[in-house]
Amino acid sequence: MPEAFPPLLVIAGATASGKTQLSLALADALGDVEIISADSRQVFRGMDIGTAKVPAADRARVPHFGLDLVDPDAGFTAADFQRHAYAVLPGIAARGRMGILVGGTGLYLRAVARGVPFDEASVDARLRAALEARLATEGLATLVDELRRVAPTIAGHTDLANPRRVVRALERARLVGDTLPEPPRGYPGPMTWLGLHLGAEVGRERIAARAAGQFAAGLVEEAVGLRARFGTPPRAFSAFGYFEALDLADGRLDREAALASTVGRTLAYARRQRTWFRGERGIGWLPAGEDPLPTALSVARRLREGVAYPVARP
Repeated sequence: MPEAFPPLLVIAGATASGKTQLSLALADALGDVEIISADSRQVFRGMDIGTAKVPAADRARVPHFGLDLVDPDAGFTAADFQRHAYAVLPGIAARGRMGILVGGTGLYLRAVARGVPFDEASVDARLRAALEARLATEGLATLVDELRRVAPTIAGHTDLANPRRVVRALERARLVGDTLPEPPRGYPGPMTWLGLHLGAEVGRERIAARAAGQFAAGLVEEAVGLRARFGTPPRAFSAFGYFEALDLADGRLDREAALASTVGRTLAYARRQRTWFRGERGIGWLPAGEDPLPTALSVARRLREGVAYPVARP
């Protein structure tokens, strides 16, 4: 990992909480900011409307990274995102600028801001699929017994009531033995986390309005065009609205049902995001329903001076 890293302001929060708008407002106010988008669907080219990608005019005004990195039928992992971010951050530092890492994909934020090491030798998609199939047919207790037998060290550090973590632990044990992952290395520069907290009812209204706007802006045409280019919708299409847009185009749903499904899936995702971020230490939460810019601007100015300024949780 390169040594010269810029001050990094992390802006986290659930979808539709105003993260992108805050990052752009900070860039306009500070003038020496470059932005890295931490969104696991905005990395895909051509998926613009459905992922609420930053418009081209804003990208021309403020340098952005983390966007349009691969085609939708390509694989892309948190480790890939970490490599991308760590490749561009030294350039931001060399230009004398501050970085803003903004997005709702918690693992992407954690990968960069916590310096989480990714042991790719311990990952095998086919093995994981086989273990998940066994979980479905044999049950969690059988996999827990196996994990305790073949990898007692890993088992002792695994939440054995969590099926996903038991499967991941067995995957690691099979591939690299009974060894624990490296601890996070930390971000090698001054860094502060801010989070935008949005009330559930306001969040629902914003999500519904955004979904309606995306369908009105041509989401159906975007989804149909991507399917024409890439065939059967790839995993990237699990971004909210794309399956619904195709169902609308093919006559399986009407517009009202497509919107309702998009909003419902997005709300469920927002709840999962809030749960994730509750477990992320050190986030200074700001109420998104008010104007978070003055506080965020004060924090960013201190950070630019090398001071990781803590913000109390409301």
